Amino acid sequence: MPPHTDDTDIMSTAHASAAGLRGVALYRAHLSELVRLALPTMVQRGGVLTMSVVDTMMVGNYSAQELAYQAIGYVPFSFMLLFLLGGIMGQLVVTSNAFGAGDDTACGAAWRRGVPYAAALGLLGFVFCLFGGPVLALTGQTAELAREGGRVSMVLGLAMPFVLITVAGGYFLEGIKRPLPGMVLMIAANLLNILANWLLVFGIGPFPEMGAVGSAVATAIVWTFQALIITLYIWHLRDRQRFGVRARVAAGWRAFWRGGARQRELGYAAGASMGTENAAFSIMQLMAGTMGALALGSYTIAFNVFAVSFMAAVGISTATAVRVGFYYGQRDRHQMEVAGWIGLGFNLAVMTVLGGLLMVVGEPIASIYGDNGELIVLAAGLIGFIGLVLPFDTAQTVVAGGLRGMGETWVPTGFHVISYFLIMLPLAWLFGLHWERGPQGLLEAFLIASLFSAAVISLRFRVLARRGGAGGLANPE
Repeated sequence: MPPHTDDTDIMSTAHASAAGLRGVALYRAHLSELVRLALPTMVQRGGVLTMSVVDTMMVGNYSAQELAYQAIGYVPFSFMLLFLLGGIMGQLVVTSNAFGAGDDTACGAAWRRGVPYAAALGLLGFVFCLFGGPVLALTGQTAELAREGGRVSMVLGLAMPFVLITVAGGYFLEGIKRPLPGMVLMIAANLLNILANWLLVFGIGPFPEMGAVGSAVATAIVWTFQALIITLYIWHLRDRQRFGVRARVAAGWRAFWRGGARQRELGYAAGASMGTENAAFSIMQLMAGTMGALALGSYTIAFNVFAVSFMAAVGISTATAVRVGFYYGQRDRHQMEVAGWIGLGFNLAVMTVLGGLLMVVGEPIASIYGDNGELIVLAAGLIGFIGLVLPFDTAQTVVAGGLRGMGETWVPTGFHVISYFLIMLPLAWLFGLHWERGPQGLLEAFLIASLFSAAVISLRFRVLARRGGAGGLANPE
């Protein structure tokens, strides 16, 4: 099939060249298409962390002690979740490549492979979360924190398969450049999450007062809702026949599994990369836990604010991966490279503004999480420092998305191991624990690692883009 064209953007190289798009006009067209795709995706990704913020705010206002249980209980869940989310990211890349090449039925096939694979990975994550308490105990947490955090982890594990099924559906829609349904669903999910937290954390009406565990139950309810709705939406797409959404599995499960080899290979690399990064941050949170409840609470609040801001960059990264992947599917080296650099430039502009804002409003943000004056002061300073880190750490995320879009696999993973395990964690121990700089020292180590990661990943993108992507498959013209 011929590659797709679209009158609203520059999705076909031939059409772009015929229109004479060069220089400023070319970059403006790329930016316009990036923003069109990125904004709904940013809202959708931001909505994931907005739910987490609501959880933290509700529990924080209920009890500072319960907030500590929640914070430590999220460590096993978050560790496995980001690793497994990376594991299904290959679906996004395969879908965008196929859509760019005009092979619509391959997009539907990627989703049909992705859903059962996501469910299976989610069950593995659930089993891991069942042992959250013993895992936390092994990390040196107090018996009370390990026990109560383990209860939170067990309940959160119930949500794991549904989170991954929801993301698999979102990747399909984003890969075919239809991110709006995922955005609408996430807005509805956030409203449901507020209600469920209010009822189950504080015990409103006939509902039991459950604290941190109640917030975890709300999380499981909300993700089950999302998985059901997005799956039904895709199943009933108006043009489902075009994409082969309901096509039967051909030639048995063995052929079905072999057909997803590339999808899984990309996912293994992305999962290892995300899992490595998240493992490092989980260790950082455990370090904060050894500094005392106040240090852990302030670090958790600051990192929660960072994570919400970071989700906007994940949206930009996803849009960049889709656009680079689209042009990789079209075998257009030049447009592929421009799409990647436009994504990076747009992200730096957005995150610089957002980071500056965090430096100014750290204290009002910290006040939302409770009324402990000492906690607010410490968290406010950390939030201001997060504003400095934000542009650099998100830069490497966006460029890594571009690398995935052009078929890169294991090199970004290697960079993440170096940045976060060989640079950040030793420095975090040195600054935060040995030099007793507390949670501020942890974030200083984070900044240094982010600077290194952004530099080396950007250099890799430049080199690989000029080769025409992984394997040099793109048209040299």
